[in-house]
This record gives sequence, structure tokens and C-alpha cells, in this order.
Amino acid sequence: MSRNIKNIEKEMSFLDHLEELRWHLIRSTLAIIVFGTLAFIFKEFIFDQLIFGPKKASFPTYQLLCKSAQTLGFDSFCFTELPFRIQSRTMAGQFSAHIWTSITAGFILAFPYVLFEFWKFVSPGLRMNERKSARGFIFVASLLFFIGVLFGYYVVTPLSINFLSNYQVSSEVFNDFDLSSYIGLVRACALSGGLIFELPIIIYFLTKIGLVTPEYLRKYRKFALVIVLIISAIITPPDIASQIIVTIPIVILYEISIFISKAVIKNQDKKSKANG
Repeated sequence: MSRNIKNIEKEMSFLDHLEELRWHLIRSTLAIIVFGTLAFIFKEFIFDQLIFGPKKASFPTYQLLCKSAQTLGFDSFCFTELPFRIQSRTMAGQFSAHIWTSITAGFILAFPYVLFEFWKFVSPGLRMNERKSARGFIFVASLLFFIGVLFGYYVVTPLSINFLSNYQVSSEVFNDFDLSSYIGLVRACALSGGLIFELPIIIYFLTKIGLVTPEYLRKYRKFALVIVLIISAIITPPDIASQIIVTIPIVILYEISIFISKAVIKNQDKKSKANG
């Protein structure tokens, strides 16, 4: 009889956790919807200035690269118009693009609050010293995410668009890109940049739970560098300068992650000696 009571208590406890998680997810979703609604309302700014910004010659990245190339005696990235048009070939294409772009913008803007809800769900299960050591998690993770989004938008996106719009298998083929394909590229570059820049945070928690060590990261540094180079070669034009521009920040993040992992291990060793 006592075992049945204990099982019921455990089951209720588990259900309570599920109920709490459900409300955290609901509040996070509502935050995304609120910010997504704002993005939906300001569609002129979202589309004309942000989404279609990287297809204009006046985009800051192109201007900077053009001036840098001219200084070195080249004319790369100096153009008046990119050789492609954007079209919508389905009845609901533009409306669908408007909806999904608004949701993506809502997620990016609501990211700090989503992290806050995640932290509220996880933190009660942590010890007091673990909560203190993770203080500032939301701020640092949000800052890295926004920096990554900006990197993806201002660096990876224009390099990719410039290369793909100028690439031709034959002069007989003109580039008419579908609206969903173009927006998908911009969205993928921005979000992937944000997620990649979360690497130090991910390494911090993986080290805390013992899945990663500084020695492990150093051992596989060469393999990580090769993977980074392959990724940068895929998402950037086939020239060394563009690949270096994308590769350097990711390599720096990897080295920072090694330093963070080392600091976590060192801190854990100090605590174990103090307790011993």
C-alpha cells in the first residue's frame, strides 16, 4: 500500500513538472506571437529594409567590401545592381512569406524572454552555488545570439547572395529566384549565425555535466577546424577572402569555448578540494 502511495506521489510530481513546462512553453509562444505581430504590422520595414536589403548595392557590407577591394586595387563587390529578380509563383506565396517571416522575427526578438522562461523551469533543480555560477546566463546567451544573428545577416547573407546571384551554368539561364527561396536563405543565414555563436554557452553546460573537457576540445581542434572550413566553403563564394571572413569568428569562438571549459574544470577542482 505504501509503495502505491509513493508511486502516486512520484507520478503527481512528474505531472506537476509537465504542467509547469506547459505554462513556460505557452508564455514563450505568446511572447513570440506578440513580437511576431509587431513584425507583421511593420512589414514595409521588415521586407524593404531588412529582408531585401542584402540584394541592394547600397547594403553596408557591399559598400565596405567595395572600398576595401578598391584600396587593394580590385573592383570586387563594386556593382550597381545584382543580376537577379525575385518572384512569387503561388497564389498565397507573398502572404505565406509574410506570416513565416513575422514568426521568425518574433522568435529572434523574443529570444531573451524564451531563455528566461527556460531558466525559470531549470533553475529550481539546481543547487544554490550552481545558480550563482550561472548568473548572467540570460544576458550572455542573448548577447551572443544577437551578435550571431547580425554576423549571419551582415556577413554570411550578402556573401552568399552575391555569389549565388552571379553564378550561372550558361548565359542562356537568367536567375529568377522564388520569394520563399530567397527569404529561406536570409532566414537560414541569420538563425544559423545566432545558434553558432551559442557555442561557448553550450560548451559551458556540457563541461558542467562532464561530457566535454578542455583536453577533448584541444584533441579534436584540427577536426573542428576542417569542419568549419568546409561549412564556410559551402556558404560563401569560392574565394579565400570570403572564407576567411566567415572562418575567423567561428575559430575564435571555439578557442573561447576551450578557455571556458578549462575555467569550469578548474572551478570544480577547487570546490572538490575545499569539500574534501
